[in-house]
Amino acid sequence: MASSGPQVTQLLQAWSEGDQGALDQLMPMVYEELHRLARGYMADERPGHTLQATALVNEAYLRLAHSEHGGWQGRAHFFAVSARVMRRILVDWARSRRAQKRGSDVPALELQENLAILPGKSGNDLIAIDDALQTLAAFDLRKGQVVELRFFGGLSVKETAEVLTVSEETVRRDWNMAKSWLRRELNLEASHGS
Repeated sequence: MASSGPQVTQLLQAWSEGDQGALDQLMPMVYEELHRLARGYMADERPGHTLQATALVNEAYLRLAHSEHGGWQGRAHFFAVSARVMRRILVDWARSRRAQKRGSDVPALELQENLAILPGKSGNDLIAIDDALQTLAAFDLRKGQVVELRFFGGLSVKETAEVLTVSEETVRRDWNMAKSWLRRELNLEASHGS
């Protein structure tokens, strides 16, 4: 991740302690990385999506700025939470679009090895991944967190291990098992036509 260093950590700490000015200083420092995350999300959306990467970052900023947050564990934790907020925005948007189009055909789900949604698929894929991830987290919270941090947050194995305070080997093992489980779950869902 591009933004690093003690200044980001200090600003996160100050923001956690209620200093709104720290957030104003922090955002320009992390904006490019947040925009990169948003572009990654938007690359998986259908062409002509009404929500653009900049709007996604702006909406995430507004939600973060008005949220109740505990102490930030550092830069990696901030980006993981930011990615979760962006995911929530896109899932909410996709659910509202699906509700408007009840009765339309739901396309089959396909995943690449790294769990990325193939380009050109509908928001139904994001909803299916979100639903499957919630199911995974319900019976194995850590594996769900690993997927969220690695896939949605774009964190490295090392950064994920730091956020979860586990070993890098544990993250690798959880990541591999979670990918297999999610792939199976999503293929099962697609075959049942839900």
